Amino acid sequence: MHNSEKGVAHGLRALLVNELKDIYWAEQALVKAIPKMIKHASAVELIEALTMHHKVTEEHVSRLEAVFSSLGEKPESKKCEAIAGLIMEAEGIMEKTEAGMVRDAGIILATQKIEHYEIATYGTLRTFARTLGEQKATALLQETLDQEKEVDVKLTQIAESFVNEEAVTGVA
Repeated sequence: MHNSEKGVAHGLRALLVNELKDIYWAEQALVKAIPKMIKHASAVELIEALTMHHKVTEEHVSRLEAVFSSLGEKPESKKCEAIAGLIMEAEGIMEKTEAGMVRDAGIILATQKIEHYEIATYGTLRTFARTLGEQKATALLQETLDQEKEVDVKLTQIAESFVNEEAVTGVA
């Protein structure tokens, strides 16, 4: 490996670790934010999906700690401005919408925005880890990526099966 290649690899590893700190903060913040969404949701299916998502998000925190460990790094977090903003947006939606299906549609919207950010982040971090030959980190990040995609699909199913339609018709 040439010195310039080593520098690039080191730079990519540093970027991976830095972004792991960012998503670690994000997952910890979501562990605190999701119960507020559950409290404001009305559809049983949405409450169940968010409750399961909360449990899985707690697993993501632990899995990220394992990723840090696999890289020989101490788990640290740094504020993720993107997720902080998306959580603030979710709180605003919940405050400004009337309880019922419209609020549920808003909670799904806000949660899917968060999921899409996480899907993009975990997909990229997984690729960085794979490129760096970090097989354990790659597998752990892939597992979380798969779960984030599952949550997104579930939320879409809930929205399309009845929440959006009932939000239009006013059925609660």
